[in-house]
Amino acid sequence: MKVKIDKSACIGCGACEAACPEVFRLGDDGLAEVQMELVPPELEEDVRDASASCPVSAIQIEA
Repeated sequence: MKVKIDKSACIGCGACEAACPEVFRLGDDGLAEVQMELVPPELEEDVRDASASCPVSAIQIEA
């Protein structure tokens, strides 16, 4: 699975980082960043949870 953040939609709430800090973090600009674009299988469920918890749907998941 691959994951990306739509920075134009992100509001920097931190829900993604809370759900999966191995993949997401808030950058110096206060917006979410992806720390690894290619998500290992053991973190896929956490990334899906992070996507579901994003209030502005800024997380884009590709199979």
